[in-house]
Amino acid sequence: MTMEKQIDPQHVAIIMDGNGRWAEQRGMPRSFGHRAGVEALRRVVRHSSGLGIRYLTVYAFSTENWKRPRREIEFLFGLLREYFKKTVEELHAMRVRILMIGDMTPFPADVRELAAKAGQKTRDNDGLRLQIALNYGGRADIIQAARNLAGQVLAGTLDPAAIDEDCFARCLHTAGLPDPELVIRTSGESRLSNFLLWQAAYAELVVTKECWPDFDGAALENALAEYRRRDRRFGSVPRKK
Repeated sequence: MTMEKQIDPQHVAIIMDGNGRWAEQRGMPRSFGHRAGVEALRRVVRHSSGLGIRYLTVYAFSTENWKRPRREIEFLFGLLREYFKKTVEELHAMRVRILMIGDMTPFPADVRELAAKAGQKTRDNDGLRLQIALNYGGRADIIQAARNLAGQVLAGTLDPAAIDEDCFARCLHTAGLPDPELVIRTSGESRLSNFLLWQAAYAELVVTKECWPDFDGAALENALAEYRRRDRRFGSVPRKK
């Protein structure tokens, strides 16, 4: 049997890990690593757009990140402000559409406003769709979807027997997006860390040794090459070659 040609993923998700370790290895404060991580994100978005990837979801601030020192959190908010102010025009010129996933309610009002303006400005763009996960957690996403469905059942607008995977997926923060086929995690850690738990059920996980600030176009292409080598069976038997 002729082996089928492996198709590149439509949707790539990235756990951007290792900013702090990267900075500490250089004798610098964690803030230095976070700033370098923003530049890495700019590089990867540009490269992803050039490769024709349709959807890119990045884990920027998790529900667990509130456990970090307040000073570090405030610095991250400042980086978000800079990113939205300095990068949106560049992304708009590339036809990138920007969306946020997660609950931004606890964020400062000006950060929420900048995020909303970025989404509004780029909403008609037909290029790469960039999802930035902010105050996002996979478990929280599943819980809010369950509450949404429970509310519909209580209101009499939804028959519990009609709830299936598609129905549930429409209530997640990623509603309307295809599930990621590839999840990349940088810095060598082999876990999902509460990222896209429902959506990544059949994603290929590629772990890279680079900390996020060192991740670039070549590292992205290496991860895609690894993805192409995988035999995606979705529970079936291996294909004959």
